[in-house]
Amino acid sequence: MYSRKKGFISRSSRISCTTNEVTGRYSSGHSEDNSNETSNRYLSFRGFFRTAHGSSKLFLGCQNFSSLVGTKSGIEIDSDLDDGFSELEGPTVTGGMLETNVETELVEDDVDGEDVEMPHDKLELSDSESDARKAQVPEELLKAITTAPVQSLDKVMVNWVEKGNDLTRADITIIMFYLRKRHMYWRALQFSEWLELKKQLIFTERDYASHVDLIAKVHSVQKAESYIEKLPKSFRSEAVYRSLLGHCTSKGYTKKAEEIFNKMRDLGFPVTSFACGHLLTLYKQTDKKKIADVLLLMEKENIQQTEFTYRICIDAKGQSNDIAGMEQIFETMKADGMEPKMITKSNMAKHYIFAGLVEKAENVLKQMEGEMHLACRYLLPHYAALKKADDVRRIWQLCEPNARIVECMAAIEAFGNLHKIEEAEAVFDKMSKEGKNITSKHYYPLLRIYASHNMLAKGKDLVKRMSERGCAVGPLACDGLIRLYIKAGEVEKADSILQKAAERRFVKPKVVSYLAMMEEYSKRGDVHNSEKIFYQMRQAGYVRRIRQFRLLIQAYINAKAPCYGIAERMKADDVFPNRTLANMLSKSDPFRKTEASELLLYC
Repeated sequence: MYSRKKGFISRSSRISCTTNEVTGRYSSGHSEDNSNETSNRYLSFRGFFRTAHGSSKLFLGCQNFSSLVGTKSGIEIDSDLDDGFSELEGPTVTGGMLETNVETELVEDDVDGEDVEMPHDKLELSDSESDARKAQVPEELLKAITTAPVQSLDKVMVNWVEKGNDLTRADITIIMFYLRKRHMYWRALQFSEWLELKKQLIFTERDYASHVDLIAKVHSVQKAESYIEKLPKSFRSEAVYRSLLGHCTSKGYTKKAEEIFNKMRDLGFPVTSFACGHLLTLYKQTDKKKIADVLLLMEKENIQQTEFTYRICIDAKGQSNDIAGMEQIFETMKADGMEPKMITKSNMAKHYIFAGLVEKAENVLKQMEGEMHLACRYLLPHYAALKKADDVRRIWQLCEPNARIVECMAAIEAFGNLHKIEEAEAVFDKMSKEGKNITSKHYYPLLRIYASHNMLAKGKDLVKRMSERGCAVGPLACDGLIRLYIKAGEVEKADSILQKAAERRFVKPKVVSYLAMMEEYSKRGDVHNSEKIFYQMRQAGYVRRIRQFRLLIQAYINAKAPCYGIAERMKADDVFPNRTLANMLSKSDPFRKTEASELLLYC
């Protein structure tokens, strides 16, 4: 990743190729115990790296990393609905209502369907701006900004100023915070552009960093880079480039993220824990072997581990089912004087459950119950995963009197996973009646439950209730609809919904919606439609994903059709097959040798 002359994370660099033995162990799955080479204080990082000289404190040993990745939610959609949803939404859904609510529930893009956790460096807030959450929102101006037609924001702002209204930095901070929190990035960018053009705000380093991030989100990384090049040199700061790095990380753009990181080093910016946190997050999803390189760089640059970077390493070990390594890192973090946050404990419990270590998982959950006000949202899904319905009910009863929306949603999912449909519906009814800011994403857990239990009629009724409440059908609800129709066997209807969702402006359907559709076509051996969805995913920016290639190859295998040039297509996208995919490639190779083909040579 860093340039070859500096020797960091290039595939031919000295660090990632310290010894051929390291690469060999990753492929063979062998490990080496170096417990005698270091004190117990640093044992937790065995399995990430072993230096050639053996003197590194943090990077000892080498164990195998798998590429296990979760599948969770992602993006949103926009624009007014049309006939594609009319059957479900009923006559109460109007274009105007949906235009008003167009961006009210946008959520961040995901990497292969997994939630992307980022370092805590919110660029849009200055040190004194974190109080924006508690400040009074300028409701009249905020309403005018969020409801104005796309091309009329300039007129709205001019009218506001001409009426003699003040526009202070505090107001701007609150508005930007509100727009970003609701992921209304298009409006936020328009607002920021107006402030810059009309010189209503003296831009600081953080303002430029936020602006760059918005350009990347709304347009592209290339346009964001062009904007940076036009900035005064004094404002081309580490924070500005870090915002771009963070965006690339959240999107899974590995090559671009590495390019930006290298450029930051070439420009002389110091390596920070924030930048390294971005890389660790990226490599946890895309290439776990490179985590070792980032950790080694942090050691060389004397960058202290943070709770966040420890958490990434713990999660990476857990995903690779290296429970011993995960526990060692956890102990090292505590030895460093860092109190694990609730999300870290939750991750530990999740990996114990996945590994079948029920007793260890229960011990962690009991510890978490000591801080019930923080742990409720995490405890519910874990007890559901352990099939402990009584514990789910017990935790929910403790949380229910003061339950927030996020805890209600966790309870709905937990009861759904236990097939307790009526109890999930009861929680949803409570949330729906008491919640003031219910959007379509809050209908999503119950919609997914109906989809998984093939309850099409109830799913339709739920979407009708959603539209009657005036909620825009965003990508979360759209994903639920797609799954609902797939489960009901109405694949053409599901495809129709996906196609109409993909035509919306500014934002796009979730990656998991495309994958669900592609998986169904793959099972059927429908090569034509599998290729169609594959192409549409590329058009939407979802590229370099192993899973979509796996589904595509499986479609050819199920159709018993030759799969020409697939290896070259993967190579062009920098997708390197794991063992499973390599076996599938061998099966789909039209030129592979078989006993029959060998016999034909002699005929």
